[in-house]
Amino acid sequence: MAPPGVAARRVALAALLRIDEGAYANLVVPALIGRSELAERDRALATELAYGVTRMRRACDFLFDRFLRGPIEEPVRAVLRLGAYQLHWMALPPHAVVSTTVECAPQRVRGLVNAVLRRVATAGAAVGWPDAATELSYPDWIVERLGSDLGAEAARAALEQMNRPPAVTVREDGYVQDRASQWVAEYVPVGAGDVVADMCAAPGGKATAMGRRGPAVVAAVDLREQRAALVAENAARLGPAGVRAVVGDGTRAPLRPAAFDRVLVDAPCTGLGALRRRPEARWRRRHEDLHDLVPLQLALLDHALELVRPGGVVVYATCSP
Repeated sequence: MAPPGVAARRVALAALLRIDEGAYANLVVPALIGRSELAERDRALATELAYGVTRMRRACDFLFDRFLRGPIEEPVRAVLRLGAYQLHWMALPPHAVVSTTVECAPQRVRGLVNAVLRRVATAGAAVGWPDAATELSYPDWIVERLGSDLGAEAARAALEQMNRPPAVTVREDGYVQDRASQWVAEYVPVGAGDVVADMCAAPGGKATAMGRRGPAVVAAVDLREQRAALVAENAARLGPAGVRAVVGDGTRAPLRPAAFDRVLVDAPCTGLGALRRRPEARWRRRHEDLHDLVPLQLALLDHALELVRPGGVVVYATCSP
């Protein structure tokens, strides 16, 4: 029989391998945990491990790479990251971490995993990080860009904050939504009877919030049919009768010009301000994305200005600094 806690670590490892293949953490982690038979405590552990290791993967690699004698396969690296994260950031008993992590490894590499993690445990907390990007576990370009934009002290504070798990916020209607996203919807001055366009609406959190607050009629636009269906599903479940999902390109949405009192453009962006909720995004974004997204953002804003009536309001938001 496997030692206690191994099942949770195996679920976390399965999630890490899927994330490495391109899956989104916020989709794959709940799905794998939901299919498991883990107790509540182990579900919380699996969630922390999957998200924490994804955030801190560069720092985890530094902790054990110095004890490797040659290249290793990516699945083995994922196992070592799992162990290194527990040893350095969770302060769990080293013998328990090593033994449970070894149990998660393929039989042929268990000796390697055991030896390397024991070296990590012996090295302790005095790491000697080579630079801030490694210590805080971000690509160099993100640290450099935020340092340039915000200044070194403010940038480090922001990067440290984005390494902390976000608080779960539940609206009065039961919908789980990040507080910053709620602020965006609250910032749109929706009144009773207003006609509103939400140009990038999926999954529908902001559209349903605006529809309920008016009450208002909200045309919730999204490019993909599957994502628009998610908006419709949330609207039906949460109750704002005036929310209507519309499949369309937000840069040329099938809506009547100058017909909307309020238009919200929560534009596609790098998402660098939402890394607490999207831990894998830091490893998938490139510096070039900053420039590639600008034409799309401008096109969305231009079309929003065509849709709003004279005297109406356009609110533009991104989750990037």
